[in-house]
Amino acid sequence: MQRFAFPVLLAIASTAVAGIDDSLTADLATAAPDADPAAVAQAVHAMQCAAQLDAEPASRLVLIDYSLPSTAPRLWVFDLATRTLSREEHVAHGQGSGDNHATRFSNRLGSYQTSLGLFRTGNTYVGRNGYSMRLEGLDPGVNDRAMQRAIVMHGAPYVSEATVRQLGRLGRSWGCPAVRSEIAHSLIDEIKGGQYLYAYHSSALPAPDSAGVRCDSARPAIARRPTAAPQLTSDPAP
Repeated sequence: MQRFAFPVLLAIASTAVAGIDDSLTADLATAAPDADPAAVAQAVHAMQCAAQLDAEPASRLVLIDYSLPSTAPRLWVFDLATRTLSREEHVAHGQGSGDNHATRFSNRLGSYQTSLGLFRTGNTYVGRNGYSMRLEGLDPGVNDRAMQRAIVMHGAPYVSEATVRQLGRLGRSWGCPAVRSEIAHSLIDEIKGGQYLYAYHSSALPAPDSAGVRCDSARPAIARRPTAAPQLTSDPAP
């Protein structure tokens, strides 16, 4: 079953739903002027819809915009209490997703591709990549195999200016959102244990049964015709 669609122009009627705060999108977009407002809007909507089912509210929202090249800062951490930007960082994508630009995404085991959609941050551990944090994918068929695929946040030496100078891009992971080794521990500690992370691409609409679309309401979406649409891999039902 096809899980993603490519936008031409999209307008979704907006209705009021308890727990959805339309002002948050504007505040976070203002706090991160280098972030695409459409990405911020999609992340906030997905988070707020999912949060209506959670007993414990989140204090952080992480947005990754894989529309941007790996050489650009494309990870933002927002403090939801103060509606301010906490961090802006580089992040790697999976080696199966592309070189400097990520163009292919998958939920499939062994694909080495990045997954899009909404995640909940989990617990931490020390593994072969050092201090790491598990991610729980919340979008069925899109990222819900993240635990099975061992998709985690961790530090990596290939996320560095030296690698960019050598290769013209960051190094690539096996699908994990890898960050700079120097900041990995403090970043993970800031967002671990039940925060939200949203992985976005400008040419992909949320899956029909994603956290945001399952909500009874949808905010007006900003969509544009992509110059080169990514290949969004669909997986057979388990």
